[in-house]
Amino acid sequence: MNIFAIFEHRIRGILEQLQADGVLPGDAKTSGFVVEPPREAAHGDLATNAAMMLAKPARLNPKELAARIAEKLAEAKDVAKAEVAGPGFINLTLKPEFWPAVLRAVLEQGKDYGRSNIGAGEAVNVEYVSANPTGPLHVGHTRGAIFGDALANLLDFAGYKAAREYYINDGGGQVDVLARSAFLRYREALGEDIGGIPEGLYPGDYLKPVGAALAKEYGKRLLRMKEATWLPKVRAKAVSMMMDLIRDDLSALGITHEVFFSERSLFDGETDQVREAIEELRSKDLVYVGRLSPPKGKAPDDWEDREQTLFRSTAFGDDEDRPLLKSDGSYAYFAPDIAYHRNKYQRGFNHMIIVLGADHGGYVKRLSAAVKALSGGEADIDVKLCQIVRLFKGGQPYKMSKRAGSFITARDLVDEVGPGPVRYMMLHRKNDAQLDFDLEKVVEQSNDNPVFYVQYAHARACSVLSKAREGFPDLDLSIHLWPALS
Repeated sequence: MNIFAIFEHRIRGILEQLQADGVLPGDAKTSGFVVEPPREAAHGDLATNAAMMLAKPARLNPKELAARIAEKLAEAKDVAKAEVAGPGFINLTLKPEFWPAVLRAVLEQGKDYGRSNIGAGEAVNVEYVSANPTGPLHVGHTRGAIFGDALANLLDFAGYKAAREYYINDGGGQVDVLARSAFLRYREALGEDIGGIPEGLYPGDYLKPVGAALAKEYGKRLLRMKEATWLPKVRAKAVSMMMDLIRDDLSALGITHEVFFSERSLFDGETDQVREAIEELRSKDLVYVGRLSPPKGKAPDDWEDREQTLFRSTAFGDDEDRPLLKSDGSYAYFAPDIAYHRNKYQRGFNHMIIVLGADHGGYVKRLSAAVKALSGGEADIDVKLCQIVRLFKGGQPYKMSKRAGSFITARDLVDEVGPGPVRYMMLHRKNDAQLDFDLEKVVEQSNDNPVFYVQYAHARACSVLSKAREGFPDLDLSIHLWPALS
């Protein structure tokens, strides 16, 4: 029993009746409106924008149309009142006798209450986390990971088929830095005094197990090799172990992915998919050689005023065209991203969602342009940005990490307060709003802790069921309650 679906169906019926009566044009679209909780509880139980959606194409005054719809809604036996508010919203207040039917549906359907088939099994690719495999997940990754996981769960619940995917950024220069950092720990594992970690390398202790594993596998053989020979071996081992570390951190948060896609596989496999993507764009006359205007403000040190191979992304709404090749012929940073989303489209995904940090806001238009260009407009991508998380402990900024030294890891949070509170707090505010996370506050049993309200509500619900079983021993109250956040 979905309250919103019930009233959406009723309102659509009213709109169709208004079409039959000649009030609305026969070709007016009677879908696309929403039924949702009002912003303020004092305004009732439900609200709809149906009149505002239909008024313009029907060339009617929205408040007048809202009054007609509200009049019909008020005739229902379970509606206490239907009121027009603002420019044409309709607020509904339901009679008390409506709610026992909802409670009965909750008891009967259990965890399936609210499930729908809106998505009709349509596939949606949801890419989230996708952190560089250079160390454990930090707190910023944690928010995107939990948001992406919850979003995929909601899509499944609404009848879509969500494919959870992690893009392993193992094709850029950062993984070579990782390999050199791991090689230093390898020398340390062999007994060498390496001194301080040079600037530019990763200093975290989490690379010590990588060094030990390399020493066990290769002994001293890597020391006799040139860097060009040992680098790919060490890089592969380091990336593999870092991904094991990341998977373990995600598992502690209850997060799993069906697909882990390697960036390097795009150009280091049997076929060069990046080259293929560029050639496909070229065949559509979307690649040209030209010059870009200098960036606004201070130009970066590596900016050059020179001819470049460019993707005509402005034809699809981007702010500027994007480089595909560097001056030495290697791929520009964005080129593998284009190939990757082409790969998604070729795997049958016409709908893609990607969760990124707020510092990737500039990628929204260029990714959308790439997907439109490669799919001929058949596919779409929705980029969700997660703002930063500020950590506190007892009201004071908290910056110390047990494993990384320079940043707070996902495992630090889980070890400190448990996975439930971490997940809840990361979803407590909208993804595009900054989040303050106080490690002491989320374990307090006080009115200042939103997690405590959830735990308390769960305890009260269990108590109600327990007393109901005592009073009505023959009544079937089998219902699967979610475990309390702990």
